[in-house]
Amino acid sequence: MSNDWRSCDGYREALAAATPADSMASVSRRGLLVGLGMGAVGWLAANPTLAQIAVRPGSRNQRVLVVVFLRGGMDGLNVVVPKEDAYYRLRPSLGLKGKSLLPLDDFYSFNAKLAPLLPIYRDGRLALIHAVGSNDHSHSHFEAMSAMEHGLPQAGSGTASGWLARHLESTRADTSNPLRAVALGSTMPDSLRGASQAIAIESVADYRLTADDPEFRKTLGDLYGNGKDPYTEAGHATLEVLDTLNRLNPAAYRPSVRYPKTDVANALQQVAFLIKANIGVEVAALDKGGWDTHVAEAQWLDANLDDLAQSLAAFYTDLGGETARTTVVVQTEFGRRAAENSGLGTDHGRGSVMFMLGGEVRGGKVYGEWPGLEPNQLEDPGDLRVTTDYRRPLAEALRHCGNPNPSAVFPGFVEQPLGLL
Repeated sequence: MSNDWRSCDGYREALAAATPADSMASVSRRGLLVGLGMGAVGWLAANPTLAQIAVRPGSRNQRVLVVVFLRGGMDGLNVVVPKEDAYYRLRPSLGLKGKSLLPLDDFYSFNAKLAPLLPIYRDGRLALIHAVGSNDHSHSHFEAMSAMEHGLPQAGSGTASGWLARHLESTRADTSNPLRAVALGSTMPDSLRGASQAIAIESVADYRLTADDPEFRKTLGDLYGNGKDPYTEAGHATLEVLDTLNRLNPAAYRPSVRYPKTDVANALQQVAFLIKANIGVEVAALDKGGWDTHVAEAQWLDANLDDLAQSLAAFYTDLGGETARTTVVVQTEFGRRAAENSGLGTDHGRGSVMFMLGGEVRGGKVYGEWPGLEPNQLEDPGDLRVTTDYRRPLAEALRHCGNPNPSAVFPGFVEQPLGLL
């Protein structure tokens, strides 16, 4: 639904009679902010003590972290396939063979649906981490996602804030920016919970002032043009945010490549727009669901991987030279059981696969210690064992993005770089 800033909660009529003067009570300015309470305005209204908040031009040296969360538990064993006899014994029907595989090295192969990503891998800009995960043994989506989004070994073991929120707070810039972190979706992900510099939006194009009434914009400018109280400053900054988006006109953005017509592709296209617009975005978060493949896995996994691969490849190509400062992390809450079930699907497991791609990623390699799929190598009740803590690649990504102390973002975690960046 389009968010028309012009007539929220009846404030247009109130503004028509407003007198722009220094004596305007700050409570009226506050009322307008609350009335417009969504997007950047909602963020600013919730943080009135932060002064001089505005979207500033970013630096072309500012690195950007894009986090894609695959919700439902992606089956890493049928995404990056090991060359192991036990794999086919465990998956007599689901095991991939022949043209369904694209060799990555002497041991691992890609699911053929990921073919659009193969050139990036061979170019050394896509890295894969296998047998990766958290210390959560619950096999619960809720518990496992909570652990990862809070940056914890398992759910409930530490702070309530999200790991991306802690990253933002620990690297706070001198001048705050309400577009510093953007979640593309209807709700804020838990990874950004607690961040004072993040907004959740479904469409960047929806957050703009309608341009057909310049007097309305002038009235807003006069209302927030003077005064030093926090609400005046917040209102002035909000107008800067909206003016920036009006000027850039995201609805008119023409990417350099055709994206698929899917939700995840649309979100990535908007992220590409924001990065190329150079307005100070440092973190972008988005989701893709549908990975809970208990039944008829081949059908659902193929469709999801095809969408994901085409979308990521389009995003990478569209960024062009901006890939040098962009790192994309793709993660999921857990993998699937090593053996297929009677419904030609797989049940909740442990170890899965993470992707990391970008212009400075040391890719063209599958990272991590392979634990094996023989009965004595699996973890009860038949899961791929986790040999790489999911926080290891995340910590490397944060340090690469300018965080001098990623260990502070992940309580109790000791950095052990894999050499991804």
